[in-house]
Amino acid sequence: MKDTQNNIPRTIPQQSATFSNPINAEIRRAAATGIYDIRGGGAKRRVPHFDDLLFLGASISRYPLEGYREKCDTSVVLGTRYAKKPIRLDIPITIAGMSFGALSGPAKEALGRGASAAGTSTTTGDGGMTSEERSHSTQLVYQYLPSRYGMNPDDLRRADAIEVVVGQGAKPGGGGMLLGQKISDRVADMRTLPKGIDQRSACRHPDWTGPDDLEIKILELREITNWQVPIFIKVGGTRPYYDTALAVKAGADVVVLDGMQGGTAATQDVFIEHVGLPTLACIRPAVQALQDLGMHREVQLIVSGGIRSGADVAKALAMGADAVSIGTAAMIAIGDNDPKWESEYQKLGTTTGAYDDWHEGMDPAGITTQDAELMKRVDPVEAGRRLSNYLKVMTLEAQTIARACGHNKLQNLEPEDLCALTMEAAAMARVPLAGTSWYPGKEGF
Repeated sequence: MKDTQNNIPRTIPQQSATFSNPINAEIRRAAATGIYDIRGGGAKRRVPHFDDLLFLGASISRYPLEGYREKCDTSVVLGTRYAKKPIRLDIPITIAGMSFGALSGPAKEALGRGASAAGTSTTTGDGGMTSEERSHSTQLVYQYLPSRYGMNPDDLRRADAIEVVVGQGAKPGGGGMLLGQKISDRVADMRTLPKGIDQRSACRHPDWTGPDDLEIKILELREITNWQVPIFIKVGGTRPYYDTALAVKAGADVVVLDGMQGGTAATQDVFIEHVGLPTLACIRPAVQALQDLGMHREVQLIVSGGIRSGADVAKALAMGADAVSIGTAAMIAIGDNDPKWESEYQKLGTTTGAYDDWHEGMDPAGITTQDAELMKRVDPVEAGRRLSNYLKVMTLEAQTIARACGHNKLQNLEPEDLCALTMEAAAMARVPLAGTSWYPGKEGF
């Protein structure tokens, strides 16, 4: 650029990295409204993730398995510690808890259909159990949340497992939100709420405050269900070593660990972006806690938060998880944020792939809405078929990697199969930086 009057070259204007256009826009929005921003989805900032890890396939020092001819087992059993009827799944990929209210009835039905066709479980989420979800889910996990919305002992006994939710990765330490436009007659009835009024879920359980009380609560749930079903404890990724250890000591059969890339129907943007740990940073401390207690593999570990592909599944398992759980990816698979609705997303002030509109209740795809007309856009049978296809592809991808690393079972993947591309990922995953035998903090260095 030149000064047109004096023909003197000028420096090209550069935007501040600290005060970027999005940051400035948020400052102006806050100044104009006086309220904090609420949105759905997960963290949008770039943090170390599974993409920062690579597998070390077999060559001479390792013997690979022949694809399609040598078996690679994908099954997993959850709840082997105390439950009389642990959950037996064909694949180590489960569907995370997403509430009826946040999601439409047809969407919940589609999740149940797809999970059942692929041989895995789905989860109720806040707000109770719907008849469609129960009837179309071969294995259904019932979430027991601080809000107690829709909770009743009869539904607990109809579930195949119970998940006590202590925290969620997108908002650890905070409760969820459901805006009034999504509280329809049916949602209001299930949650015992006034129709059309915003609600905020509690951030902690009303009847216990610590691990000793949690142990009592777990015993109560076991008595209600006659010790038949597994008890999961779900925690947000913040202090994974201690939270995992305390969950085990309280009597959990399964620990569900949710990192900050996990999505949410609605919460404060500042929560989503600035509270919690990346999923990658959570796994090894949780596994270490289980190993220190002599409970690794006896108490199963499910990891969630940003799982997208079979490679992500394989990496989580290689780091010590027994299974993973998906939420956002499952919603995309059944049709959420489809580009064919782009013009309608733009009318909402957002765009395909932004996920900012989940809380508003007018999702053009019919997934995150209670609008009767929009819900008609979801065909539960077709959407379920799409989810089943996606789960099968993820499983095949994970099998391909496991075979290439010389393993005949997905759970046999191990940290020695991995290396890291960045110092941060090496430190978090505790695997060597690519081309070295070192990672930050390794003993003896």
